[in-house]
Amino acid sequence: MLTEFVSKKFKCWSFITILTVVLAHSYNLKIRYLQPWTTPNEPLTITSFTEYFLANGLFRFTMPLLFVISGFLYALKDDTPNNIRVKKRFRTLLIPYFIWSAVGLVLVFSLELFPYTKSLVASTNIARMNQQQVFLHQYHWYEILARWIIAPVSYQLWFIWALFYYNLGYRAIRWCVLHPKGKWIFFSIATLLWLATFGGIIIEGEGLLFFSLGVWIQKNKFDIEVPAKWLNPLWWGFSSLAIISIKTWLSFKGITLLGNSIYPILSILSKLAVFSGLIAGWYGSNWLVKLLINQQWFTASSNYSFFLYLAHAPLVAIGIDSIFSMLHYCKGYRFISFLLWPSMLIIGFIFIGFILRKISKKLFSFITGGRGI
Repeated sequence: MLTEFVSKKFKCWSFITILTVVLAHSYNLKIRYLQPWTTPNEPLTITSFTEYFLANGLFRFTMPLLFVISGFLYALKDDTPNNIRVKKRFRTLLIPYFIWSAVGLVLVFSLELFPYTKSLVASTNIARMNQQQVFLHQYHWYEILARWIIAPVSYQLWFIWALFYYNLGYRAIRWCVLHPKGKWIFFSIATLLWLATFGGIIIEGEGLLFFSLGVWIQKNKFDIEVPAKWLNPLWWGFSSLAIISIKTWLSFKGITLLGNSIYPILSILSKLAVFSGLIAGWYGSNWLVKLLINQQWFTASSNYSFFLYLAHAPLVAIGIDSIFSMLHYCKGYRFISFLLWPSMLIIGFIFIGFILRKISKKLFSFITGGRGI
């Protein structure tokens, strides 16, 4: 059983993760699609360093942490048969997935009807299928269907899709992580997939490894409240910040120094930063969690965290250039936008969620899979 504090800590970190996701999706340097090995291909400045440090460094451990929490909580309910839990997860995960995937398609399709917003869609490549198909209006019906089901323009929905599949395959995952010999083989394969940043339609490296780790932690009653000596959060936190700093500097300067060999180095540094950040973030955050869970604004806002996650993209990407224009490309406009635009979306969508919930709890529950009620 979970202690009350750990339960609140799970909820707190789930909300923090979603906030960092919105911030990371507001990253607005020259090359905006971030991979662990992404190089900005532009001059190093204080603001560009800070953006990359946060979006492609410090925030990267939060999604793996959310998978760990999801695996832990799912494994906690083994008294309920998995087929019954999967049926429930269809309602709480897949129905919101299909609803918000459709919402994203309608939004992008509608924006393509007007010249200015059409140019914003084009600049993000959000709907690009190939060199000839840049807009949804150029798709065939079956390509629209594929976008709705498999590859949403609401790209954040990948987490929900992946989580459902791991829930579906939970019994196999549980067997693998608990088998005396099988766990070594399984975790070796899962780790290699994660290191390779493998991404398939059904299985991808990050979710598989960390969801399974959450299951293993729960089943082995690993202490998630008090860290062992080797899990000292101060040491791991310092290591994480140092690794992210080095990685960020190399992302700007590495091509000149090392050529194409910089890409695997950046990828390895990214994985080390995620692992160390996960340990430091979890075990070193008790003071932050205690502070936040006693703040009424935070606990009230966290009720709309899943709604915020579902709703923020693709609008967050499409609106970046528009915010640049609003700021008239003033000095520091990109960094101001990096902070301002996600803040506007977070406040706006929490407010919209609040209004929707006031108008109809039933509707709000349906579109969020029963969360926030």
